[in-house]
Amino acid sequence: MEKATFGAGCFWCVEAVFQNLKGVEKVVSGYAGGRIANPTYKEVCSGLTGHNEVIDITFDPAVITFEELLEIFWKTHDPTTLNRQGNDSGTQYRSGIYYHNEQQKQLAEGYKQKLNDNQAFPNPVVTEIMAAPTFYPAEDYHQNYYNQHGHEPYCQFVARPKVDKVKALFGDKLKAGI
Repeated sequence: MEKATFGAGCFWCVEAVFQNLKGVEKVVSGYAGGRIANPTYKEVCSGLTGHNEVIDITFDPAVITFEELLEIFWKTHDPTTLNRQGNDSGTQYRSGIYYHNEQQKQLAEGYKQKLNDNQAFPNPVVTEIMAAPTFYPAEDYHQNYYNQHGHEPYCQFVARPKVDKVKALFGDKLKAGI
């Protein structure tokens, strides 16, 4: 098993995007990249800790590769908006890839460069790419959020379109019954 850590806006949405993929063993919502140990959701939302809302993925590279995870990452959020995804604004919503080894670093940087060189987006990609900082799991009520609260308005209007996009673009990579 390997790890991948991504920030792409609200971790409820990002978790929902990745948790139903074949080869993904576990997805944990949490915080990374800030100045204090064991931050709380309230502290992170204040914008004063420097933490990002991220997901920590445990995956089987024999079933789904890091490159495939990167493709899904890039296609399910806007990597050109600094510290914002849709109406969610603040440094905790920044786009980030936090690599766990040199190969992940090279793949992430290469993909980002290719997107910018080919002008895949109207604006330059601002996704930060850095070594994986200490990961702090979020509070229990944030875990598996979309599956438990998918009926709530935020999930319907923000998370569901991302989940639907994964189904449309990457349906062959979803676990059976999804």
